Amino acid sequence: QVQLVESGGGLVQAGGSLRLSCAASGRTFSTYPMGWFRQAPGKKREFVAVISWSGSNLYYADSVKGRFTISRSNSKNTVYLQMNSLEPEATAVYYCAASTAVGTAWPVVKSDVYTYWGVGAQVPVAS
Repeated sequence: QVQLVESGGGLVQAGGSLRLSCAASGRTFSTYPMGWFRQAPGKKREFVAVISWSGSNLYYADSVKGRFTISRSNSKNTVYLQMNSLEPEATAVYYCAASTAVGTAWPVVKSDVYTYWGVGAQVPVAS
């Protein structure tokens, strides 16, 4: 069992930066790819970024590439999402998730292969 808790959300001005953290419980955190997703008001949840268990492989949605950075610390059981140059279109609830599916092809972008989810962090971006 893995429990995920996001933090670091909050109101930010357009052009600003924010770093989200996701703290995980469970001894096997370091074996899971970890992803970030977001859901804007009235829209479906969408993939943002994913990091492999070792941190050596990263993959981003085209919409955030070059502005967002995913990272992890397995010693701290935490995954991060650094968001720069935020635009109002980035307003959403951001979720971290852990994928425990064995044999899933990289990159792990589909939400249905993620087993554990956090409760989400609100990120409103003001124009």
